[in-house]
This record gives sequence, structure tokens and C-alpha cells, in this order.
Amino acid sequence: MAIMSNVARRHAPAWSLFTALVAALLTLAPAHAYPERTVTLVVPFAPGGPTDIIARILANALARSLGQQVIVDNRGGASGNIGMTSVARAAPDGYTLLLASTAIAVNTALFKNLPYDPFKDFVPISELAESPNVIIVRPDSGITGIADLVARAKATPGTFNYASPGVGTKSHLTGEQLKLRAGIDMVHVPYRGAGPAAQAVLAGTTQVGSVALPAAEALIQSGELRALAVTGAQRWFSLPTVPTMIEAGFPGFVSDTFSALFAPAGTPPDIVALLAKESRAAFTAVEARELARRAGFEVVAGTPEELAARLAAEVTAVRELVARAGIKTE
Repeated sequence: MAIMSNVARRHAPAWSLFTALVAALLTLAPAHAYPERTVTLVVPFAPGGPTDIIARILANALARSLGQQVIVDNRGGASGNIGMTSVARAAPDGYTLLLASTAIAVNTALFKNLPYDPFKDFVPISELAESPNVIIVRPDSGITGIADLVARAKATPGTFNYASPGVGTKSHLTGEQLKLRAGIDMVHVPYRGAGPAAQAVLAGTTQVGSVALPAAEALIQSGELRALAVTGAQRWFSLPTVPTMIEAGFPGFVSDTFSALFAPAGTPPDIVALLAKESRAAFTAVEARELARRAGFEVVAGTPEELAARLAAEVTAVRELVARAGIKTE
């Protein structure tokens, strides 16, 4: 035993050096590169809608830059809550992501018992694109602008109605904001989507429409519908003669819809940083910008910090508007 003890003592320095070298090499060894497998991008709405279009532009670009397949998984229903809940409960490993619309902010004001919290259950990555709403009428209505609409609505209270894509949509909130700001009474007529709402105005079923611009732009460009104003901060690039609501006499009236990328809370910061870098690069590329514009969006490609600030501001503004207008889900 003494001999063995002496041998061990004699070789102890070498053994310590060996174990230290192994530990150092293990520390320096690269972790498994992300991503190693398919990434799922959840869209909480049906295929073919505005959010889905942006998601597919992003998925194609990320697949090229990350070297792995990125699939779009449409999980619609319950105003987007089904899809958003599924991502909130997903493993925070970067393999399940959320492409959300402004519904992630709006739903906090509309639903009392949401199964997710937009601040606690998600990590913001990037606001990719945004699109305004537009106030529309038929050209033969004789209404030429927002001031004209307001004057007529005040002259005949309760006789005007307006179409929107549904209760609680950003377009609905835009219509209610107009009513509050202008002091007019218009009856809200909800439809199942922006396309049917625009068609209701075209058919004369409703006198006015408040819809997302992508659903009505072709009808505006063809002269079948008249745009009274867009609700972005600036005039829209493809409708340069249409004023903003701000220009129409309503300071600070901005009501647009964003498409933004989120991950489940707890996703490693290095993965979030990589996704932010690659998604922003994707949407600043000429190809993606042109595809987004053709779909009725303008590229934002913001930072995680900018998206966090946007989300916080949006939630506050929506809650105040929903309370003032008395909006309730049906």
C-alpha cells in the first residue's frame, strides 16, 4: 500500500496537468451548432393572409441563411390565441417560433383569461413589416375625404355603417378610433376577413369600410373603391395621392398592423441574437423587400429592443381604446 501511495504521489502532478488539459479542451469544444434540424414557424392564422405571406418570405430566407428547413405551420383559431398559446408552451430551444400580428397586443385587451402573457411568455426578435389600414367608400358615394365623411355622419347620426374584418381586429379598432376622435356615430358591421369587408363596401352593403390595405389596394388602384385616408404615419408608397389621417386633421392618428417574430421565453440569448440578425438581413434584402411591398407591406426589420418597445406601447394604447369604445368580443 505504501508503494502504491508513493507511485500515486509521484505521478500526481502529471495527472493534474492531464485533467486540466481535458477540462480546457472540453470548454473550448464548440457546442452543437444551431439549428441542427427543422425549425417550425407558427402562424396563428389561416394560410393566405397577410401574416402568412410575411411568414413564408421569412421562412424561405432563413432556410437559405441557416442551412436548415424552416416550415410554416398555420394554427388558426380563436383570434390567433390557439397558435400563440402553442408557441408560449413550446420548448425554448429555437426550434419553434411565432410570426405574430398586432393580435398579440390587441388580444390582451379583448380576452380576460388569456393562456399566455405577451411579455412573460415570449422573447421579441424583430418587427419585420407593417401595413396601415385604409378608410374606403364607393366612388359614387359622393364622399371625397375624411372631412366630408365626418360632416355627413354628423348631419345624419346613426345612418352610417362601416365594415371591418371582424370584432377586435386592428381595422375594427381603427373605425372605433375614428368615431371617438371625430365625435360621430357609425354602426360597426363585422365580416370574416378584410376581403369580404372590402367587398361589402363595393356592393353597397355598407357605406364605409375600415380594412387592412392589402385587401383593398387592388380595388383602389382600379378605381372601384375610393380611399379616403390611410392610417400610417406617412403616405403609402403606392398610393401617393391618398392622405394620412394625420393630414386629414387628426394629429397622432396612426393605426397599423405589424408582423413580428417572437420566440418562447427562455430561448438562449445567442439563438435570439442569431435569429434577429438573420431575419433583419432577410428583410433588408431587395428580394424580400419587393415581395413584402407587393403584398402591401413596408419593411421595418427592427431590433429586439425596438419590438419590445413597440409591443409595450401597442398594448397600452389598445387597452385604453378598447375601454373607451366599450369593445367586447362576440
